[in-house]
Amino acid sequence: MTKAVRTDDGRVLVAEEWGDPAGSPVLLLHGTPGTRLGTALPGVAGQCPGVRFLSYDRPGYGDSTRRPDRRVADAARDAATVADAFGVERFAVVGRSGGAPHALACAAMLPGRVRAAAVLVGLAPPDAAGLEWHAGMTPFNVREYGMARAHLDGRDPGGLERDLADRAAVVRQDPERLIEDLRAELSPYDLPVVDDPRVRTVLLRTYREALRVSHHGWLDDCLAFVRPWGFDVSAVEIPVLLWHGLDDAFSPVAHTRWLAAHIPGAEPVLVPGAGHFAAQYALPEVLHWLEGQDA
Repeated sequence: MTKAVRTDDGRVLVAEEWGDPAGSPVLLLHGTPGTRLGTALPGVAGQCPGVRFLSYDRPGYGDSTRRPDRRVADAARDAATVADAFGVERFAVVGRSGGAPHALACAAMLPGRVRAAAVLVGLAPPDAAGLEWHAGMTPFNVREYGMARAHLDGRDPGGLERDLADRAAVVRQDPERLIEDLRAELSPYDLPVVDDPRVRTVLLRTYREALRVSHHGWLDDCLAFVRPWGFDVSAVEIPVLLWHGLDDAFSPVAHTRWLAAHIPGAEPVLVPGAGHFAAQYALPEVLHWLEGQDA
């Protein structure tokens, strides 16, 4: 069921519910660029009975109203609003790729409501002490995040917006272009994943919906990742799973190692022979872990 959820500041968030209506609620947070349509592969609900899935499009994606200058921390309030709209009090969160920092925001800022969090192929905060933040990233991501920093510090305030607006216009006409642009930077382990028809269909669908209206969600995500997040990851007190492929060049595994060292009690799962997009396959395993946190 798709629902337009109204926030207390008058914005609209497009949200969705599926799975077992009487099941344990799990909020899935999508990647960048992305939407609710890209959070799970077909058949996951059948593989994981007893789960009530929720998801929503972050501000600026699809028909969700933009929230300019948003921080990663702002996702916690939006997540709580979506949960309220579906009558859910307590829930787990799963964030993959660009959704991962937002899942940590929920974990840190909604401890009375979020019972556990899973963070898949995520990023560390931009001020992570001792971490070479860009080390090991693909040139694509180094360039994008470099432009985001230049936007924020005034060195090139319009460059990232122009770049993403142009890229979004191309992807809007042909979502395949985004996948093809990334192919040159995919690890050998990621290539067969993005060629999997199930994964490719989901990626194309979510890219098309994410950029259908504008590039603003993509822009605001990139800026949010490199400005202060608005919370301290060391303040997280609930169970956290950190899943990462050791051969990920989009979100280097050093970010998850840093998070594991700074989130009390976090459980890292580092997978050899797995790149960034392998996280698409990890959701059933992650949901099984979340189920164990109810015990």
